[in-house]
Amino acid sequence: MRYDHITELIGNTPLLRLDPAVHGLENVELYAKLESCNPFGSVKDRVAWGMIRDDFDEIAARGQTLIEASSGNTAKALRILGAMRGVGLHAITNRIKVGEVRDLLQLFGTRIEELPGLSECPDPTTPNDVYSVIEATMAKHPGAYHHPSQYTNEKNIEAHYHGTGREIHEDLGGACVDYLIGGLGTTGSTRGTASYLRKHNPDLRTVAVVSERTDFIPGIRSETEMWDVGLFRPEFYDRIMTVTAASAIEGALGLATGYGILAGPTSGATYAAAIEHLGAADRSAASPEEPVRAVIIVCDRIEPYLSYIKKRRPDLFGRNDSRAPAPDARELAEVPALSPDELERLDGLAQPVIVDTRGAMAYRIGHVPGSLNIRDDQLDDMFAQGIPFSRTRPLVFVCPVGEVSRRFAARARRAGYDASSLDGGIVAWRDAGKTLEGSPRG
Repeated sequence: MRYDHITELIGNTPLLRLDPAVHGLENVELYAKLESCNPFGSVKDRVAWGMIRDDFDEIAARGQTLIEASSGNTAKALRILGAMRGVGLHAITNRIKVGEVRDLLQLFGTRIEELPGLSECPDPTTPNDVYSVIEATMAKHPGAYHHPSQYTNEKNIEAHYHGTGREIHEDLGGACVDYLIGGLGTTGSTRGTASYLRKHNPDLRTVAVVSERTDFIPGIRSETEMWDVGLFRPEFYDRIMTVTAASAIEGALGLATGYGILAGPTSGATYAAAIEHLGAADRSAASPEEPVRAVIIVCDRIEPYLSYIKKRRPDLFGRNDSRAPAPDARELAEVPALSPDELERLDGLAQPVIVDTRGAMAYRIGHVPGSLNIRDDQLDDMFAQGIPFSRTRPLVFVCPVGEVSRRFAARARRAGYDASSLDGGIVAWRDAGKTLEGSPRG
């Protein structure tokens, strides 16, 4: 079929019936909406084009630059769409944790400004959260930027209401969908799609998928992080399910080897949640003549996430995993949790090695005086080779709120170190009125 412009290929993605012999769910028709088949490779193609389409001619004519809070697929789509009209992109984010994503954005000439997350911010009066920086940047350069604002823009939802939801309904010949299952990032895909499907089946149940609070799955947030999303409406969902990174990877592998779908970890998490939820759901009303119909949203492809998977599952790439098992509940409970006052006293008496596990930007803004900065993922790699600290001095680990640091302290104690964690993390240190040392900017 002939097309005249790449934007004509956005949407109308395939709906694939998943072989029940693979998923094993009795009396369930499970379908995958393959948003990975959009021209730029993800579900965000609809959103990016939907947010700027009506204003694109004016944006280009005014010579404006797009500015957006994005660490991946939305930024990629906005940058490629903009490049065709000479419109640049300034991406501001605190969530780039996958190297291929950063490299791809840089390849296309994206200006990337990385910030610490809100939980890492030691000074709540400092405007270093993403939206504050966007607002300050736009105020400093009036008229120079156009902000699509995917986390607050209702066009995000509309793109899926008029597109994804309508397409699913039509592809099923008007048959009702009983379950929609999808990951939560901006919430646009689940809210828009489900709203359309509920118009035809008010009893549709919508299951949202989030990551564990201390875990990371590219493309989705933890339930705690969702409160920063302007479009998030928790009451909209019938269930919000938490999925681990390990399950997300297994789910992605299952989609690939079971159905030939090369999908990323977000889609893997969604598939894992679907199997768990539908396997346990009460389907007594279903019959062989009228099975339960469920749809999962496949957000993007697996290729950009190989480094993410390789780090967590080196065995899949023919490598031995030298990482010790994660600390169990007993080990975590045995970690001494130092209050800010106790850490201050210990620092004066025993000169501990204080290791701050936050990102470089957060550390630069403010840290416990004298602490070292080794980012958590770097520290994890170092621990796999042997803990790189002297045993002659106590170790104290510091993170935003005390959870990550407790895990590192437990691992160090397992190896015979005198290790502890700052209770409540840098936030508790700040709230106690303790001195924060800042690093000079380069």
